[in-house]
Amino acid sequence: MLGRHTAAGRRGAALTALGALVLTGVTSAAAADPPPASTAAQTLGADRPSAAVLRALERDLKLKPGQAAERLVNEAEAGVRAGRLRNALGEHFAGAWLRGATSAELTVATTHAADVSAIKAQGAQAAVVKQPLAELQAVKKELDTAAARVKTRDTPVWYVDVPTNRVVVQATKRSAATAFIKAAGLQGKGVGVRLSAQRPRLLADLVGGDAYYIEGTARCSIGFSVTKDQQQGFASAGHCGTKGDTTAGSNMAEQGTFQASTFPGKDMSWVGVNSGWTATADVEGEDGERTQVAGSVQALVGASICRSGSTTGWHCGTIEQHDTSVSYSQGTVNGVTETTVCAEPGDSGGPYVSGSQAQGVTSGGSGDCTDGGTTFYQPINPILSEFGLVLKTASGQAGTPAPEDNDAAETWAAGRVYEAGTTVTHAGVRYQCVQTHQAQGAWSPSSTPALWQRL
Repeated sequence: MLGRHTAAGRRGAALTALGALVLTGVTSAAAADPPPASTAAQTLGADRPSAAVLRALERDLKLKPGQAAERLVNEAEAGVRAGRLRNALGEHFAGAWLRGATSAELTVATTHAADVSAIKAQGAQAAVVKQPLAELQAVKKELDTAAARVKTRDTPVWYVDVPTNRVVVQATKRSAATAFIKAAGLQGKGVGVRLSAQRPRLLADLVGGDAYYIEGTARCSIGFSVTKDQQQGFASAGHCGTKGDTTAGSNMAEQGTFQASTFPGKDMSWVGVNSGWTATADVEGEDGERTQVAGSVQALVGASICRSGSTTGWHCGTIEQHDTSVSYSQGTVNGVTETTVCAEPGDSGGPYVSGSQAQGVTSGGSGDCTDGGTTFYQPINPILSEFGLVLKTASGQAGTPAPEDNDAAETWAAGRVYEAGTTVTHAGVRYQCVQTHQAQGAWSPSSTPALWQRL
């Protein structure tokens, strides 16, 4: 961490509808919907990125002028197509990822060859593979379970590698990987091994993003501004402090108190601040220039992503894989996302954004920003959901999350975090979520086909 310190029939119909949508622009469900209010890029703000984001993408991904802006639009639109195909393919879905300088190549994997035509009809390349995503995730969970009873110092990372359709264990030596796989009872299950001498670690006692101090000794970085009812605050990494710890700002003025913190297992926390501090939608960019967060729509594997940190500045890279487990010396953290963005000690807790969408807060990594490295972030949506927080956005329209056990849980509500595939009712109509996100007030299902698909 960089831290302190009938199903077949319904499915067939859905695939047919997807194909028809592209070829003719009409389906029975779509015809009943009002005209789309905007494209996905417009909904997610990908068509109006900040200059800081564009400059950093061009520098770190070695893009030509204009390619960064094109890439962000392509990523926003690809997320919609991948989400709709995920819903339509059901249990055959095996993942989706982006490639190319401008993210123009979207690949969607399936275990059923008959799905290829429907995938291509959505403008994506099709990959027919052996294992569906759900099975790969189940294999990874077996490794998660084994990690609780065996040492993982020499097998510090394991994850689902969607493009290769397998689970991978990263190890410092092959014998350690073999022992870990055996301990999980996964011999012969096709678990891959990647050898690397690097071990991710917490990067302690320095600054990432805007600095804050914990109990007058350690320092971490503000991630994203959040609110809970009338309480303002910010999300950060769990390893930065425990519940009740007090914080001071970068100017050493009294700031707030950790309201909740989880580490290890997850790496998430939030700090409630006093009246001297005001939550904003801003993230520090390069040379003091700020960019604003518009939402928290989860980006695809292969999408571009940028990170803010006061130690190393503003750097960008790509998403390697979601749902990764990392074994730090302080404990294992599950469900983080691996990226190619570099970082150094002090960048812990700081924000990751894809376009204008919040993605997560810095957990840990390896390497540095001179020779390159790898980082992991704790996704922001689970933080919002677990702690009942509302992300501060440029529009400020998220609302207050309804309790998870609310009788109206299936009714769409602003402020609630929705996972891809979730179904809700809005204005008497059923919709299925296309991309994981926290609902903003302006993002009602009927007006955002980039996020919701009418059933």
